[in-house]
Amino acid sequence: MNYTVFDTHAFVKRLTAAGMPEAQAEVLADEQVRLIDDRLATKEDIAKLQAATKEDIAKLQAATKEDIARVHEDIAKLQATTKTDLREMELKIDAKIESVKSEIVKWMFGTIGFQTIVVVGAVVALARLAH
Repeated sequence: MNYTVFDTHAFVKRLTAAGMPEAQAEVLADEQVRLIDDRLATKEDIAKLQAATKEDIAKLQAATKEDIARVHEDIAKLQATTKTDLREMELKIDAKIESVKSEIVKWMFGTIGFQTIVVVGAVVALARLAH
C-alpha cells in the first residue's frame, strides 16, 4: 500500500494555470505519482528494511560468537598440545642430562682408578729402588 506524498490536484492546477491543457497536466501528474511511488520508500518499506537489518545483525552476532568460541577451543587445544610437547621435550632433556652425568661419573672413576694404579705403581717402583 503506497501513500503518495505528491499533491496531484495542486500540480494539475499549477500546470493548467501556466497554460498547459488539463488532459496533459493530468497525464503528467499521474506519471509523476507513478515515478514517486516507484522510487520513494514508504514507512512500511523502511520498517521492513529495519527489521531485515536487525535480523542480519543478529545472525552476524551469532555467527561471530560461534567463531569466537571456535577460536577459544582452538587456542585451548593448542595450549594443551604445547604443554604436552614441552613436557615430552623436558623429559628427553632430563634423560640426556642423566645419561651425560652417568658418562661423566664413569670417566671420573675410570680416571681416578687409573691414576691410583699409576701412583701405586710409582710408589712400588720407588720402594723397590729404595731397597
